[in-house]
Amino acid sequence: MRSEIVSGAKRVVVKLGTGVLTDARKRPDLVQFAQLVAQVAGLRADGREVVLVTSGAVGAGMGVLGYETRPPSLAERQACAAVGQSRLMATYDGLFRHFDLTIAQVLLTHDDLADHERHLNARNTLLTLLKRGVLPIINENDAVSVTELKFGDNDRLSALVASLLPADLLVILTTADGLIENYGKADARLLDSVESIDDSIEAMAGGTTSATATGGMATKITAAKIVVRSGIPMVIGPGRRHDVLARILAGEHEGTFFAPSSSRLPSRKRWIAFYDRPRGTLVLDAGAARAVRESGRSLLVPGIATCEGEFAAGQVVRLVDPTGHEFARGLARFDSTTIRARGTGRAEVVHRDDLVVL
Repeated sequence: MRSEIVSGAKRVVVKLGTGVLTDARKRPDLVQFAQLVAQVAGLRADGREVVLVTSGAVGAGMGVLGYETRPPSLAERQACAAVGQSRLMATYDGLFRHFDLTIAQVLLTHDDLADHERHLNARNTLLTLLKRGVLPIINENDAVSVTELKFGDNDRLSALVASLLPADLLVILTTADGLIENYGKADARLLDSVESIDDSIEAMAGGTTSATATGGMATKITAAKIVVRSGIPMVIGPGRRHDVLARILAGEHEGTFFAPSSSRLPSRKRWIAFYDRPRGTLVLDAGAARAVRESGRSLLVPGIATCEGEFAAGQVVRLVDPTGHEFARGLARFDSTTIRARGTGRAEVVHRDDLVVL
């Protein structure tokens, strides 16, 4: 299944992490940039559409401004990003020009994808660039993003971009060979594929101790949860292997493959599930949780045990079971005050057409 799914991918999102773009001094590694650009150009030569999600702006700026480690304050990181982003794009432009490829810089904030109109505009822009043969290079707009509007890391950003288009495949290139079971132990082994992301898979993921990176394997598992639920496969692969992209797209067993769910979510449900930040939480009783999760039912007022947070009608809310586990998201038909007052009888609070089981 892996070979058939991956080799047939026509639209590919490739995410390059800071660790595969910088050297031991945490400065941009131009040799690495060159070999990665050559690999991406190879995908284009094979007739595939490619969108590149790149890290590295903060890291590039750190060296220029004299930082040895990632600055602790938001303002300092934004200053590094402002200096580093132009250098990052100049590097890409020079390298892709050797392959007669035109690139476009696309800087996004979380708010660009959370707002439905801007969400659709971003998608249309990217699709137009691809149609014109341009290679979009995407990064978070770190110079202006504030904490509450940030994606958090480029792993999540790459997953959201893949779901936005939608893509046929997301490839995240990192310093690891893939997802490792029993990492750091004598019996450690690379997982070839993951059919479903359960607690045991999430337990394998850790953070990062890198001075420039922001995520680690944990953020890559979060990215995988987004894309596989959207019906898109994902591969985590070693970004310093010079033929890794060609091997992955040939369907070879390189890195760790995450199998997609059997059906692709419609674009509207992808937006509900992953793009807008939930404004509140509805805690369901056991019966209601089972009806929503297993039987595809709408959520009615009597099934709500607790309503948490303040939200308006039409905003996204989390649905959690009695243990506190979030299993769905949806658009509330009533505001939080009305729900808590139980002033709607047995009305549907979240209709199944506005609800996504995660």
